[in-house]
Amino acid sequence: MTDPRSLFARYLRQRMELADPPLFFDGAAPDVPPVGAVQAGLPSDQPPPRWLRDAPPIPQRGMVVPAPPRDLFNADPLAQLDLDALAQRIRTCRLCPLCESRTHAVPGEGPVDARLAVVGEGPGATEDETGRPFVGRAGELLTEILSAIDLPREQVYICNVVKCRPPANRKPNPSEIEACVPYLYRQLEFLRPAVILAMGGTAAETLLGIRQPLGAMRKKVHDFRGIPLVVTYHPAALLRNPHWKKPTWDDVRIARQLVAQSS
Repeated sequence: MTDPRSLFARYLRQRMELADPPLFFDGAAPDVPPVGAVQAGLPSDQPPPRWLRDAPPIPQRGMVVPAPPRDLFNADPLAQLDLDALAQRIRTCRLCPLCESRTHAVPGEGPVDARLAVVGEGPGATEDETGRPFVGRAGELLTEILSAIDLPREQVYICNVVKCRPPANRKPNPSEIEACVPYLYRQLEFLRPAVILAMGGTAAETLLGIRQPLGAMRKKVHDFRGIPLVVTYHPAALLRNPHWKKPTWDDVRIARQLVAQSS
């Protein structure tokens, strides 16, 4: 019988290729508390944190991506793996041709109790050399962004859609994403972070199962299997387009407000 993970991944890929509209719309998403709830636990005699000053309000609700139906007849081979066992599986994975050119697979890193999970596209040259995510120039910028919202990198789980570097840093193709995305789904299922920050179009389209301009997916709080998801630009794009830094800063602070509300 066909693996349910493959069926669901194929379904998402077909939706992306056909540019189908979302199946679940704003009215189905859970209510999001107002910005004032962020400061509810702060002493009244203390100013708000710097990142919260002039932060945009939490925006309208976006689409909902439900968990796939559980298959009662086929066991998911990844379902019982913790992050360490999953990382070992990823390091020896040979499900797509990207394994042929990699130096190291890059599973991801961060604490198991991380309240924020950052998802990017795939490893670059530096990540391929080190086996760690977001350690090149884009990674340095991400570290600065996280520090600015009082979430040190060490407190955040960071990973990518694909775990091996595509040649010449090209965008991963649908078959590569289909082969690799079950690892990402298992990571997020195991972590159950308070918030997911999808950085870049590949991460957003993969997690939401749609193909839209990144701008159309921003300024909303989506729901990925019960976890709030915020979309923003990839740090590598900010290095090429500095004028995107301000909207990214707004998006990141929306995600940070949601993290604060979850505590």
